[in-house]
Amino acid sequence: MGGAGLTQATKVAILNANYIAARLQGAFDILYTSKTGRVAHECIIDTRPLADSANVTVDDCAKRLMDSGFHAPTMSWPVAGTLMVEPTESEPKAELDRFCNAMLSIRAEAQDVIDGKSDRDNNPLKNAPHTVADLIEDWDRPYSREQACYPAGSAKSDKYWVPVNRVDNVHGDRHLICTCPPMASYIED
Repeated sequence: MGGAGLTQATKVAILNANYIAARLQGAFDILYTSKTGRVAHECIIDTRPLADSANVTVDDCAKRLMDSGFHAPTMSWPVAGTLMVEPTESEPKAELDRFCNAMLSIRAEAQDVIDGKSDRDNNPLKNAPHTVADLIEDWDRPYSREQACYPAGSAKSDKYWVPVNRVDNVHGDRHLICTCPPMASYIED
């Protein structure tokens, strides 16, 4: 890349982070902004207010992003309850917009909980991610299959489907299960 290429890549990465911050400002608080409201190469989105007002955690937001085909950004670092987004210089504007649309949709779904339009414990955010089995099997949720499986930011033509529904993270962390073969199977005859 050379010096000029590296400088240009850095400028574009910073521009991308500031674009996300500007698009999401008002829907989410953006942490660690300068006096001019700018961020560096990362944009830290504060989801903590949603936990109190809508019972929506940073985990819920991250899992819902999976429904839109995004791997969750860095969660709860450097601040607990936040998402740290670090768009690279190679992210096209269309992908940045797709991410912002997904985050704005998450905020709107949280607002539906706040406004009493959605149940606090049985809504697209609390039940995310949604699998293809959710789409085709019996449906008993108070929101539509389309809302569940095709939120803003997702595409029907090339959607990524998660293989499993939500996993209890804490249970998995506290109850390790070894799926390795028994030690005896490693002994050669």
